[in-house]
Amino acid sequence: MKRIRFRDPAGSVRTGEWIDGDLRFADDSYDPDEVDVLAPSDPTKIVCVGLNYADHAAERNKDVPDRPLLFLKPPNAVASHGSTVTLPAAKERIDHEAELGVVVGEQCRHVAEEDAMDVVAGFTCANDVSNRDDQDREQNWVRGKAFDNSCPLGPVVATPDEVPDDAAVRLRVNGELRQESSRDQFIFSVPELVAEITTYLTLESGDVIITGTPAGVAPLEDGDRVEVEIEGIGTLSHDVRIP
Repeated sequence: MKRIRFRDPAGSVRTGEWIDGDLRFADDSYDPDEVDVLAPSDPTKIVCVGLNYADHAAERNKDVPDRPLLFLKPPNAVASHGSTVTLPAAKERIDHEAELGVVVGEQCRHVAEEDAMDVVAGFTCANDVSNRDDQDREQNWVRGKAFDNSCPLGPVVATPDEVPDDAAVRLRVNGELRQESSRDQFIFSVPELVAEITTYLTLESGDVIITGTPAGVAPLEDGDRVEVEIEGIGTLSHDVRIP
């Protein structure tokens, strides 16, 4: 099943199903072009995982971590499918990062690896937009990672059974393929990440874990169209505006 949040023509926020290109809520069907697609959840926080692909660690000249490298994005970072993402001005390099997003289904703490999938509502597509100018200068990555619109999510939440263990992860900019890998290349699996994160903090229903990006990150430019495609989920698409 694929769930989608949207604002219907009357302005009501709905959570419905995505079925064969149509949006369904109760007994109603909607044309996707006639509604506003919203971010697939309303997280209190986004827990991000750095360097979870060995090839990306290599391209960033970093060692592969011996435990998950974690940082946070706040709710203001969320942007939706179909939006125009406004990025900070006067920066030399702001990169795209295609990632699998894990949407949490219930409040949880101290979740064992073997129970981790019980608290996962499903998966979505994410783009961890990264301001390298400031990320490479600061320790906690607030300027580099937590700025407005730095985490487009969507378009749907696909239940775990929809997404293969080796699901392909791809990113295109203006139709050009820049990133391509698969979920089975993770250094730390989804259950390992859920267990590690909930050792330290409580996850709330709707929170999102973004699981790291493969090699191929590259700068974005004003006017770019970005597409993050993950097998079993679909394609998150957004435009880029740089003042």
